[in-house]
Amino acid sequence: MKKFILIFIAVVLAVAGYIFFATPSYNQIDISDALLEVEKSLQDDQKIITFSSKNPFNFYDIFQNIAQITEQEVYGILTTPIGEGPHPVIIGVAGSYGWADHHYGYMQRYLDIGFAVFTLHSFKSRGVKSTVGRQMSVTTAMVVYDAFMALKELSKHGNIDIQRVGITGWSLGGGVALFTAWRPIQEAISPKYQFSAHLPIYPPCMVKPEIMKFTNAPMHILIGELDNWVPAEPCVELINELQGMGYDADITVYPESHHSFDRDQEEQRINIAYSFTDCRLTLSEDGIVRTINTEFALSSPILQKIGLAFCADRGVTYGGNNYAREHSKEFAKEFMRKYLFN
Repeated sequence: MKKFILIFIAVVLAVAGYIFFATPSYNQIDISDALLEVEKSLQDDQKIITFSSKNPFNFYDIFQNIAQITEQEVYGILTTPIGEGPHPVIIGVAGSYGWADHHYGYMQRYLDIGFAVFTLHSFKSRGVKSTVGRQMSVTTAMVVYDAFMALKELSKHGNIDIQRVGITGWSLGGGVALFTAWRPIQEAISPKYQFSAHLPIYPPCMVKPEIMKFTNAPMHILIGELDNWVPAEPCVELINELQGMGYDADITVYPESHHSFDRDQEEQRINIAYSFTDCRLTLSEDGIVRTINTEFALSSPILQKIGLAFCADRGVTYGGNNYAREHSKEFAKEFMRKYLFN
């Protein structure tokens, strides 16, 4: 009987350890139906681009475990301007709510001034509509991997100038636009290709890399002063440090502006979303995010929830600001024009 109890306790501890520490496994999703739906609304200047990607939970999976990570077919839509190429192209990455009208507005304005544009659809490729309140359904690491695989795929298209590819994104997508410039992850995923300009819009800067090595591509962050989803202060600190190291990096902080300042809607509150105002995290050399004070590793879904419980609150404000919205529209065009046309 005693032996049975000991075995039972050992099994329980093993199961508990697995639940707490194991990296989650994501199922491969068939995107055939999603592609058929997209084809119905495809315009003459558009084409669907599909490519093979992966489902890493975090950057550790990319650095240490990528061969064992499930593959995932992902798609995006390439829209090309009038005239012969090769064209510079801008890859757009949506936020946690998925693609919205204000995102498409940026892409249309880029197209109007002569850029090709590529809208990356990481969520729909995984059968997900939104990650608000459940960030583990599609992680930043997955979309970063997608972005580099899209870059590799676009290099095969003769009408695209792969030496002039910019990336922009909003919120979660802003994190992708930011961390695709982090040299260790770029070299691990895409040693041959990198982006030529990065425009992160209200990105999660509260996760700071311990290794401050970035590509030499220019970067500019746009964020609201009152953002309580992903706070502005860590972004200011990050840019100041990058500038001190000689990087071509800058930031615009819009006064009296919240998250999603570029939306055409009044400010609203989302009670289920995480507010990271009081969170400061580090990204270690091995790709693990840890709390800055306790060094608690957010290396699995349960550990991530536990770690965030000590610093993150629920409930954020988001919505448009007239000045920030109009300024960001023009700034985005001029930034990409400056670094990708010249």
